[in-house]
Amino acid sequence: MLRKARIGDVKTIHKMINVSASKEEILPRSLMDIYGSLRDFFVYYDEEERLIVGICAMSIIWENLAEVRSLYVDEAFRRRGIGRILVEACISEAITLELFRIFTLTYKREFFQQVGFHAVDRSSLSEKIWTDCFRCPKYPDYCDETAMIIEL
Repeated sequence: MLRKARIGDVKTIHKMINVSASKEEILPRSLMDIYGSLRDFFVYYDEEERLIVGICAMSIIWENLAEVRSLYVDEAFRRRGIGRILVEACISEAITLELFRIFTLTYKREFFQQVGFHAVDRSSLSEKIWTDCFRCPKYPDYCDETAMIIEL
């Protein structure tokens, strides 16, 4: 079941992000950062297992730009369409807010292509996106994420 994240979900979201970050799939985020951006998150809750199995956030970057970030689906639940459901929920929320340019920085290029994103040169995106990049140990010379965008 897809739903917006709740305060009781923060520690689970934090754990999931750090599991994914340890595999170098996404960047780590602090507990404080997650509390501060909780309203950005959707979670996918598996009612049968009674646990959150997927997360994704949509962050507003600027008046005409949003970011889909922190997408993670527990490995045991992958290939069931949960990632697509989470990303589409973020896109839908961006559209509701009249944000029609949505980007992501990802290692999962093929997945995001299937959802409608296409690769772009990261320099084509506003400097506003670099807030997290400046904190990354791979910045600036070793970044291996692909910048992708969907324009609606």
